[in-house]
Amino acid sequence: MVSFTHHDAGTPESAWRSDWRAERQLDIEALFSGRLPERVVILAAHPDDETLAAAGLLTRLARLGVAADVVIATNGEASHPGSPTHSPERLAAMRRVELSNAVAVLAPQATVHFLDLADGALHEEAVVGPLRAVLDTGSADRTLLAAPWHRDGHPDHDAAGRAARHLAHERGLPLLEYPIWLWHWAEPGSAEVPWDGLRVLRLESRDRELKRSALLLHTSQTAPLSPDAGDEVMLNEAVLEHFKREFEAFVVTEGVGVFERLHAGSEDPWGYVDRFYERRKRAVILALLPQERFASVLELGCSVGVLSAELAERANSLVALDMSPTAVEHAAARLEKFPKAQARVGTIPEHWPEGSFDLIVLSETGYYLSPAGLRETVVRTVQSLAGNGVVLLCHWRHPVDGWVLDGDAVHAAFLDTSGLSVLASHTEEDFRIDVLVRPPAVSVARRTGVL
Repeated sequence: MVSFTHHDAGTPESAWRSDWRAERQLDIEALFSGRLPERVVILAAHPDDETLAAAGLLTRLARLGVAADVVIATNGEASHPGSPTHSPERLAAMRRVELSNAVAVLAPQATVHFLDLADGALHEEAVVGPLRAVLDTGSADRTLLAAPWHRDGHPDHDAAGRAARHLAHERGLPLLEYPIWLWHWAEPGSAEVPWDGLRVLRLESRDRELKRSALLLHTSQTAPLSPDAGDEVMLNEAVLEHFKREFEAFVVTEGVGVFERLHAGSEDPWGYVDRFYERRKRAVILALLPQERFASVLELGCSVGVLSAELAERANSLVALDMSPTAVEHAAARLEKFPKAQARVGTIPEHWPEGSFDLIVLSETGYYLSPAGLRETVVRTVQSLAGNGVVLLCHWRHPVDGWVLDGDAVHAAFLDTSGLSVLASHTEEDFRIDVLVRPPAVSVARRTGVL
């Protein structure tokens, strides 16, 4: 157990600045298959935790239209146990008002929930039930949960963090844990600092200004209650320096994604085997391929591997990628008879396979990416494409509910920015296929000597 008090000198912020080791950026959309969450639930052990360590997160998501719930486990009534001027009841009332005012600055439409649990005696079990009730008021499929880091060193923070971890695991939710007192008692070289798991959320200037304004509203913590002994400031300037950074840091635990939920509930959620629509579409895809056989094929977003198996029939080797472990299990089973075909778990563009490929297939996958992810996918595709390689795009043309992109936007991104030429194209109301090659595009008849 870490032993410290707020009166200790602590590690100066300058030490963290000079030896900061977390470089990976927090990509919130990547936690939800390329979409923003519909809802963020931020748990705090005390009023002000959320402002100190997650105000930028709350403000950004609220500005983007994400619904927000702020859950306060205790009223912070034990912050000044020796105060001669403020009883615990008076402190609780003050801190509730401070919290409400701060959240109104950060996210005016957010809903605040006070659990009224005992400050200084918080237990995981006491938090789980009320927090579960808050989560039950909305859809869990696209909920982001944030809470204090479960090893922060303050017993209340640790208990709140463990409760959040319990529910995140129970429901398959992505979880962002925010350290607070870690920055006070640890040092950059401390083994307790979870550098590998930390992700950094860069804050825009407007978010930093709102955070600064909200912090000033927690006057019971950032200023003395009175000149008397026992009423000293709780969060002195040295402590506050840790939270004036141009970023916020979170320990990230990924949840069970929407596609894993989908595949876990059905062996063929898209009806690839049974639907005539899907069988016909695959026949068109295979007919448009400009070569009879390919040396190396990369399929991005293979799902349960129905198309993968048909591509493997025409490939010397194949790598099929999907973010759902359950889908990859099904795809691997379909590819067992092809010794040089493999299915892997991974997301794009993050887990892009190494090597060069002379066929890259992106079928019904591109619109699940964020715009930035799609741009990076275009770049990676061109970089991985062999000199005489082929890119095949196939996407649904109707609206894709819940995602920013649609099929035509995906194809437009490749046509506008890849530098590749269209060799063949098929467009109908339901889907679109484009076959792209490095220029110049030479027809099959010309290439094979028919012309």
